[in-house]
Amino acid sequence: MQLDDIRIFVTIVNMGSFTAAAEHLQLSKQFVSRRMAALEKKVAARLLVRNTRKLSVTDTGQVFFHHAQRILDEVHEAEQVISARQQKLTGSFRISLPMIYGVRRLAPLIIEFQRAHPELSVHIDMSDRYVDVVGEGYDMVLRIGNLMDSTLIARGLGKEPMVICASPGYLQSHGHPNVAADLMQHNCLLYGREGHIGWRLKSDDALHTYAVRGSLSSNHGEVIRDAAEADGGIALLPLFIVEDALRRGTLVQLLPECSPPPLKISALYPKHHQNSAVTRVLLAFLAKRIVGIMNTGEEGEAKSGL
Repeated sequence: MQLDDIRIFVTIVNMGSFTAAAEHLQLSKQFVSRRMAALEKKVAARLLVRNTRKLSVTDTGQVFFHHAQRILDEVHEAEQVISARQQKLTGSFRISLPMIYGVRRLAPLIIEFQRAHPELSVHIDMSDRYVDVVGEGYDMVLRIGNLMDSTLIARGLGKEPMVICASPGYLQSHGHPNVAADLMQHNCLLYGREGHIGWRLKSDDALHTYAVRGSLSSNHGEVIRDAAEADGGIALLPLFIVEDALRRGTLVQLLPECSPPPLKISALYPKHHQNSAVTRVLLAFLAKRIVGIMNTGEEGEAKSGL
């Protein structure tokens, strides 16, 4: 079975006709027809049915299409990885990462990327503050969570789950919440902005704001985590802050079905950098690795900012 035949078949299904596929691939319609006949003979099954009005895909063809599309995607990804490894990146690159998430998740990836491209000089700045990307000479900024509007290009690289959790000691003394509304009867440890406006949690397939209250608030997630581990109350924190505690059993996840949507991880960079080889290769690397770490991801470009 030839890869080109698989590519022709997928194009026919996506374009809806032999003629459109032939034009798209810049091949003759007769050649496309011959290759599809050879492919159907190879797999010993009818994949496409043509009549005078339309093209239809058989049930077997639908199954084959999904596998074929995945094969082509994996081949394309392999080609991109090899191309990135062979491309020599030089010069300097200045990037800003958020403090805790940067140390836990992002900095190791940037270090790995730089080691793969030793002729590229990288400066990593760790900061949670608003960064004037152009004015301060940054090539890229990586951030987690909601973004402020700006003229920067923003690309989604993945997502970080949020976790409701508490220590076994707190739960033994105060009981387990059974639904999201029960949290309003508990001492909730308030982290960041959500601590002031309430927790937006899932309930009945929708997001609702719960006016939780508590005896401790902080803008630093590790402070809230430490307080939760010390039996101080229930916390709502990103997974990267509490994953070690969950693994040790010093914290227990609660109400997973009520957890809010995950935090979006984004790369931001000036418009004039979007054709930069370093920017392009680094974005592809980060998107692949972050999705690999979290087993989820999301890509796309939009105008946004810090």
